[in-house]
Amino acid sequence: MILEQARRTLTIEARAIEQVAEKLDERFETAVQLLLESKGRAVVCGIGKSGAIGRKLASTLAGTGTAAFFLHPAEAVHGDLGMVTGDDVVIVLSHSGETEEVLRIVPHIKRVGAKIVTLCGVPTSTLAQDSDCCLDTSVDREACPLGLAPTASTAAMLALGDALAMATMAARGMTVNDFARIHPGGTLGRKLLLRVSDLMHSGADNPTVPPDASVREALLVMTASSRRGVVSIVDPEQRLLGIFTDGDLRVLLSNRGPEAINLPISEVMTRRPTVAMPQHLAAEAARVLQENAYDNLPVVDDEGRAVGMLDIQDVLEAGLI
Repeated sequence: MILEQARRTLTIEARAIEQVAEKLDERFETAVQLLLESKGRAVVCGIGKSGAIGRKLASTLAGTGTAAFFLHPAEAVHGDLGMVTGDDVVIVLSHSGETEEVLRIVPHIKRVGAKIVTLCGVPTSTLAQDSDCCLDTSVDREACPLGLAPTASTAAMLALGDALAMATMAARGMTVNDFARIHPGGTLGRKLLLRVSDLMHSGADNPTVPPDASVREALLVMTASSRRGVVSIVDPEQRLLGIFTDGDLRVLLSNRGPEAINLPISEVMTRRPTVAMPQHLAAEAARVLQENAYDNLPVVDDEGRAVGMLDIQDVLEAGLI
């Protein structure tokens, strides 16, 4: 009984969203065009369940390149209508299109000259008729066993709001870099903004030795200048020739005995190691580290010069893995 009701709910809501998609026409294109041409902001308005969806829509629009905020109808009539200007597009959400609190503010919105886009379940309603563009969110039935609780209708409205935001985002030509600029915080922002150069260790914290140095000399340099257990081997122009790690040392001593520390580092180094470049996304470098089980990733510039070292611990601390 429980699983049957759950599947019934999901099936009805999925069909409701399909129906909204089937009803899309030039009115949807008009709504997107109004948002694109607006010199102001998208003001999203609704009450009750529609208000909850409206808050989400305002947040989604703002996060995808369209300046937006949510306006509560009850607060609007007590002064917040002053936030609406003639350059704005007001997106009103109402299933019935006859919600009293919403209808009260429509004349004031029209008076300042703002455009009105409606997401409404009754295209013949007062609200729909008073809008510049009405997007139909009507559904055949609710998923509620009693046919009362807003379920399929709210799912349809939520999905159509997302479609409006995504279509507007695409029409603006928003890029990954544009998206990153307005999402600087959290894991998402770090993955989109952090470059290898932001996390790598350079200068004295990136020890290097020439190829004719002995393993012993390389170990002394590695130990004296870094705790990362890795040293880069470079030519006179600082171009990377290879790397040697403390893990390599353990294998070397196990296989060849303690006298191996007197060998030239060029003889035992890892040649042509996987590298990153300073301008690469740190998240991509983190993926390379994780997939190959590397502890360190040397960083080189366009000329192949060793300019830094990326450590798995720094990547972990940055929350990229």
